[in-house]
Amino acid sequence: MSLLDVRDLTVTYAGGAAAVRGVNLRLDAGQKLGLAGESGCGKSTLALALLRLLPPGARATGEILLDGEDVLAMKWGRVRAVRWAGASIVFQGAMHSLNAVHRIGDQIAEPILLHRKATPAGAKQRTGELLEQVGLPAARANAYPHELSGGQRQRVMIAMALACDPRLVIADEPTTALDVMIQAQILRLIEQLVAEQDVGLVMISHDLAVLADTCDRLAVMYAGRIVEEGPAQQVYEDARHPYAKALSAAVPRIGDPASRFAPQGLAGDPPDPAALPSGCTFHPRCPAALDSCTREDQALRPAGEDRRAACVHVTADGPAAQGPLEEARRSTP
Repeated sequence: MSLLDVRDLTVTYAGGAAAVRGVNLRLDAGQKLGLAGESGCGKSTLALALLRLLPPGARATGEILLDGEDVLAMKWGRVRAVRWAGASIVFQGAMHSLNAVHRIGDQIAEPILLHRKATPAGAKQRTGELLEQVGLPAARANAYPHELSGGQRQRVMIAMALACDPRLVIADEPTTALDVMIQAQILRLIEQLVAEQDVGLVMISHDLAVLADTCDRLAVMYAGRIVEEGPAQQVYEDARHPYAKALSAAVPRIGDPASRFAPQGLAGDPPDPAALPSGCTFHPRCPAALDSCTREDQALRPAGEDRRAACVHVTADGPAAQGPLEEARRSTP
């Protein structure tokens, strides 16, 4: 049984706009799954849905099985018990997630006191252990958030996420606001903690290079759906879906002058969930779109060993019609 099994998840906001549409994902303990896509593709909505943190008015359907138990069917008391202890989340922007008027030690200790029924002395000891585990001195527990650097605050968020020994950790762009040196440290820290504690990790980012370097598997989202999924390095280096290919091409490669001086990308933006185009939702931006793409949506199909992609050009052996598709990819602006 998988640690996390998402089945046909759809999230609809007030007014009928579907931000997540029929997503299926699986994650095993000790596995790291990356979730990529531009802003507005549904990544954060999916992350919030996993712990039922969606705003009022949002409606989620389908199944989210955490250790075999459906999160969407849980009573609120059970949901509160699962949060922190069963699954936790590291939000983007630690300064906005931490309470500015409370010391960080008190904020880390709060879920420990609530979920582990620890004594104040026990919670304080555990807080010190967690801070040291993420590379901060235990004495920093007395600091306020504004007294820490951005990287230190992000480490505090990771410590909070691990406070109650969850089986699943969701990291929603945990390094976006950090410089590259601190980003690398945080990513290595997350990898190390996942390996040591055998937890499952869902990491969200718009940067395919970061996810390919950190995660085992990579899923690319567009307009609320998964358009490609497979081993992280394979998806990054040899994407099968034109959108995943464009995301990968937009990342300059060190030592490759062609990508550094002429980075590729896509014009336009992801569609408004309230006004999705007909057929394949990517076709207005796709360099390899056919006439049929304007009428027929594409479901995920085999795209190689342990890989799936939702494109009419894709077969189990790789892209069909190699010539036209590769020519369109090379001409992507």
